[in-house]
Amino acid sequence: MKMYPTGEEPAWPAINTKHPSDILVSVVVPTYRRPELLRRCLTELCAQTLDRTRYELVVVDDGLDDATRREVLGWAEAGTRPIIRYLTSPAPRSGPAVARNIGWRAARGGIIAFTDDDCRPLPEWLEAGCAAFADSAVSGAWGRIVVPIPDEPTDYERNTAGLEDAPCATANCFYRKTALHAVGGFDERFTAAWQEDSDLQFALLEARHQLVEVPDAVVVHPVRPASWGISIRQQRNNLFNALLFKKHPALYRLWIQASPPWHYYANAAALLGAAAGWTVESLWLLGPSLMVWTASVGQFCAKRLKSTSRRAAHVAEMVVTSALIPPVAVYWRLRGAIKYRVAFL
Repeated sequence: MKMYPTGEEPAWPAINTKHPSDILVSVVVPTYRRPELLRRCLTELCAQTLDRTRYELVVVDDGLDDATRREVLGWAEAGTRPIIRYLTSPAPRSGPAVARNIGWRAARGGIIAFTDDDCRPLPEWLEAGCAAFADSAVSGAWGRIVVPIPDEPTDYERNTAGLEDAPCATANCFYRKTALHAVGGFDERFTAAWQEDSDLQFALLEARHQLVEVPDAVVVHPVRPASWGISIRQQRNNLFNALLFKKHPALYRLWIQASPPWHYYANAAALLGAAAGWTVESLWLLGPSLMVWTASVGQFCAKRLKSTSRRAAHVAEMVVTSALIPPVAVYWRLRGAIKYRVAFL
């Protein structure tokens, strides 16, 4: 992909004058004990079409892992451009928000690019992303995420593919360093890789920063293998949904979820009704409650199986997890509401 006509140079924005160098953009990559995936990511980042003297790679190790350190230092000691730097979080599992803050604050470039250690940026990624900042009014940009999935994906694979429609996802986004300073960077209360990117996006929008989409800045995000029942464990992320809602209620309803998942609450209420009916030996309460709960689970399961794999193991997983997800999700949503003292349903 050619970004500019032959002989025409892009109007690059000024670099951060606090770091006198030729570095235009710093790529921040948080990583946690995945040196093999990180190696693949660094290989792609070192093959960018952007002049290697104009960017640096800042790897922040959130696992304080010897194998990761050796991997990064091996690349850095090769002595070839781009410059590769190795930083660490203050403690293992500090979280991606902490790692990214460490990375961008130490960066030398006036533009900060974010991607993840399991991603594969295409060669034109940096050049396309930085081109958006030729417009001095632009504070941030997001590129296109490609998630390859099979024709008959699992429910987990299809959900992961939702990243393709996620604006400002940290797998593929760019910000001016001055804009990050203006809003304080990532909120480190988001200790998991969930909603910290939306929180930053919303903070910038509320501060009237201009964010744009750059479709030519492409990152491939392969789906990692997942253990059985991953969808149940993911319900804990509702804690961070509550925090995001507390901070940005209007934007949360506009961008994330227009209304509470009432079908989850109806499912949980029916389950509680069935338990109460069993306890007090009331068929009038037990019977209708079980009918409502069974219908709710069946409808939810059918929805998740639509256009997904019909392998026996996957169908069995969908049946079991469809029964468990609604009450587990309600638990974590209410726990988040209590923790962050917000009316979040």
